[in-house]
Order: sequence, then C-alpha cells, then structure tokens
Amino acid sequence: MRIIQGLNNNSFMSTNEFNDLKAKVHDRLVEILDLSLIDSLEEQTLRQEIRRLTANILSEDGMRVPLNADEKERFFREIQDEILGLGPIEPFMQDPSISDVLVNSYRQIYVERHGKLQLTEARFKDDAHLRKIIDRIVSAVGRRIDESTPMVDARLPDGSRVNAIIPPLAIDGPALSIRRFSVDPLEMEDLITLKSITAEIGQLLKGIVQSRLNVLISGGTGTGKTTMLNVLSRFIPNDERIVTIEDSAELQMKQEHVVRLETRPPNIEGRGEVTQRDLVRNSLRMRPDRIILGEVRAGEVVDMLQAMNTGHDGSLTTVHANSPRDALLRMETLVAMAGLSIPNEAVRRYISSALNVVIHISRLIDGSRKLTHLSEITGMEGNVITMQEIFSFEQTGVDSNGKVVGRFKMTGILPRFVERFKAHGIPVPYDAFDPRRVMEI
Repeated sequence: MRIIQGLNNNSFMSTNEFNDLKAKVHDRLVEILDLSLIDSLEEQTLRQEIRRLTANILSEDGMRVPLNADEKERFFREIQDEILGLGPIEPFMQDPSISDVLVNSYRQIYVERHGKLQLTEARFKDDAHLRKIIDRIVSAVGRRIDESTPMVDARLPDGSRVNAIIPPLAIDGPALSIRRFSVDPLEMEDLITLKSITAEIGQLLKGIVQSRLNVLISGGTGTGKTTMLNVLSRFIPNDERIVTIEDSAELQMKQEHVVRLETRPPNIEGRGEVTQRDLVRNSLRMRPDRIILGEVRAGEVVDMLQAMNTGHDGSLTTVHANSPRDALLRMETLVAMAGLSIPNEAVRRYISSALNVVIHISRLIDGSRKLTHLSEITGMEGNVITMQEIFSFEQTGVDSNGKVVGRFKMTGILPRFVERFKAHGIPVPYDAFDPRRVMEI
C-alpha cells in the first residue's frame, strides 16, 4: 500500500485513508461554506477562508487525525483545489512546463513535459470524483456529458482544450485529455529561441502574412499548428477586420478588431447544432478582411476555399497531415466528403488557385517542434497540383543529451510570391533564398 510520509516520521497515512479524510472534510465544507461567495470574492481571500474552515473541521470530534506539518499543508492545498480548481490535476495546470494533462482513469494521470510523457503519482479518489471534475469543466462552457452524449470537447478559461469521454464508450472509466495553452502565448522570438525556426525564416513568415497570402498550416497531432497560427496572426495589421472560427475557442488574438465564433453542439433533443461550415458561410456576410479557421476537418473546407477564391486574401487555416503533399490530398478528400459531385481535376484547380503557401510542422523524436517544410503552390500541371519547396529542415543526428541536431536548408528557388512582397512594399530578403545558406542547429 502506498504511504504518504511528511517532513518527519511522527505521522504516516495510507493514500486511501488520506483520500477518505479529504472526501469527508470536503462534504462537511460544502455544507457550511457559503457557495454564493465563490463568485464574489477574490481567489486568495477564498483560499484563506477555506483554509480556516478546514482547520476548524479537522478539530471537530470524529475528524481528529494526527497529521504532521507536511501532510496538513498538502491537505489544505488539495481541499482548496477541490473547491476552486480541478482537484488532483490543479497543480499541473499551474505548472508552465506542462503542455498536456492526460487522465486515463481515476488511478492513472500522465503529463507531457518538454515533449515527453511522464506518469505522475496524482490520482482521483474514484470514477465519481473524476466525473465531478469533468462535469465542472464542461458545464462552465454550456456543454454536457452523459450517457446520451458520452464525449465532449470543451475549453478552460485560459483557453486550454479539453476532451472528455465516459462509459460506455470509455471501457475503463472516464478519461480526460487537456491540451494546455499558456496565458502568454508564444511569439516569433520564442520560436527562434526554441530553434523551431530561424530569424531569417521568421522574417519570411512575417512577409507572407503581411502580403496577404493564403496559408495552410499542416502537421500531426500536437505538433504546434495552433501555436504557429497564433504566431502568424500577430502580423495581421490592426486596421483589418478578423473573424475567427473554431470548434473550441483556442486562438489568442491580440488585435482589437476581432470577432470570435465558436461552434455549438446539438441539444438534448438533437437540435440547434451550429457547425464550422455554418459559421464560415455566415462569416462571409460579416465583411471580414481575414478569415482564420482553427482547423478544417469536414465540409467547411469547401466554403473556406470559396472565401479564399473570392477576395478574402490573407486567410489562414490548419489541417492534420504528415507532409505538405499529404495536406493537399487531405483537402481534396475533405471536399469529396462534403458530398459534392465535383470532378477531381476541378477540385484540385480550386485548391491550387485558393492556397498560396503550405507551412508544415513536425514533432521530432526529442519532443521538439520544428517548421520542417515551407512550400509554395504554383498552379497545375495536367491534373496534378504543382508545388515548389522553398526550404526544409534536415535532421542529421542526435547529440549526447538526446537532442535533435540538424539544419535548415534553402533550395535556392526564388518563390513567385516575392512579387506580392514588392506590391505590398515589403522588403524581399533575397539573401534568404541562397542555397548556400545552411543554418545548423
């Protein structure tokens, strides 16, 4: 049996005993705490009040348990997290080094730190405890989870993305996945510091956005597509009207003239659903200068391509794919899944005329993320979309610390979009396209 040991050897308590005591104190606290104060008082004041009441409860008959100083401090902190936060996973939500929190069952909680998964010692008391935290998350954004709707996407106030799934779909009990987003999102300088890109590539990306090229960001799950979308959005001028469309609102725009739209799932009667495709169509009536679609994954791709082809230059979106070429194939497949009877060649021509640039991001074996390909779409040759690669990242090995070693290589091709740079008064970094430029990292 796992044992909790404090700062000294005067007190030992099993994990089950500790959790049972915490459950009793929590129930008693809910009885005496004025829950209406939670929304009216500052968090620090509430935490102090909860600590005071918890100390009083522990002194009541039947609650007196010998706890040393370390155990008592942990007990107070966990009770505060139960009332105000997300229970056992609250400390992970406060840790800026953690990017994902993955709850496989009430007994097993993993976190991703610096790109690597780690099993933690934290755990929920039981399935009911985990369900209570899941309900707290989804109800806060007006969604629900039950046997009729056993899986749900939601978000936390800080923008973190949440997916929850419960029995009967989850065989071993409720499961919870949280993709965290930092309060201060990464900027271009951060990506350069992390060696995800170089300063020269950063300047090129800035010009791509400012010259109003239509951009598709591709990559696998967890590669940083949304982070890159956030970074690129920083270069949209403040005098442009931006409409963002997402399943769960994650983008952290810093411009003032922004309208944020979010989908809505069907209600308990199966009505009232609003899809991304509905929102894209509606956004065309909102006089947007730029449309930013969080991710294309269904029929909304048709309307997004239509927007890009009808004057909404400078639009951005992301798609799941393993390479730039796969990204175009996936776009073509999504158009076919929309149920439209359009010949394949016509679909490809539509895609090639709508998109200008494909930015591909990969997560490497050491957990780091890199912008591995930047490709320009140049049109059609026969019935094939033609692309030319502007630069790529080549991994050359792994150092003694397990970190990936590689280099950014320019292909030497001068992209056609340099003419757009000139038309918008953006300096063309000709030196950046020199094939002799190899940037080792």
